[in-house]
Amino acid sequence: MVLKRVDYDDSQHVNYAKGRRMPPEALARWMARFAEHLPERRPLAVVDLGCGVGRLTPALADTFGGPVWGVEPSARMREIAEATASHPAVRYREGEGARIPLPDDSADAVLMFLSIHHVPDRAAAAVEIARVLKPGGRVLVRSPFSDRMNGGWWQRFFPRALEIERQMFPTLAEVTGVFEAVGLKTIALEVVNETYAANATEAAAKLRLRAISTFEHMTEAEIEEGFARMDAHVAAHPDDHPDTGESELLVMG
Repeated sequence: MVLKRVDYDDSQHVNYAKGRRMPPEALARWMARFAEHLPERRPLAVVDLGCGVGRLTPALADTFGGPVWGVEPSARMREIAEATASHPAVRYREGEGARIPLPDDSADAVLMFLSIHHVPDRAAAAVEIARVLKPGGRVLVRSPFSDRMNGGWWQRFFPRALEIERQMFPTLAEVTGVFEAVGLKTIALEVVNETYAANATEAAAKLRLRAISTFEHMTEAEIEEGFARMDAHVAAHPDDHPDTGESELLVMG
């Protein structure tokens, strides 16, 4: 099965901010992890590549001082970011992985947070990222890798979810390979534990917003059947705590 490209201007933008909201403690945890791999000096210039609705972009400016550029191809997602995630040190720009609207050697770091799988030409994006990075800069890639994935809490209710996501996401070797081709080597690969919701009831409510692009590759029938299984589970186990997810952070430079 060949997966279609997800158009965030079509429907995903509608509920993305609410469905993928990151709790403050989780946001702070990610900022601390990023800081471990970046220079202590401030300010640092950062590109949030594939920033979406800007759920991390203002925090990057608060943490590293800015300027921070949120680069996003979806006009609807950028509109939401500009309206709801503004910051004096943040500028949102139209662009994508292979077309970053910045000069050479302008960024201390480029973050790709759950966006690299949406990049159609990752080799071209690696060339462009290397162009805008300052000497000694870092690339931070938070992504699942298809050869390292296991099913999570919600995927048990949707039998094809894991199969779809293994097609959606690149392998670790595919990602490191395109960056190595432009002279960027692996510095670290870390596991970061995340809790996405306080309990099953909250997790189910967020999932029903369909703010996960996996749903774009399912039929309406299998989505509804999955939600029915999920609702039955939540009704029987309302205080069930969803599994803590193990997210991976790849650092290259």
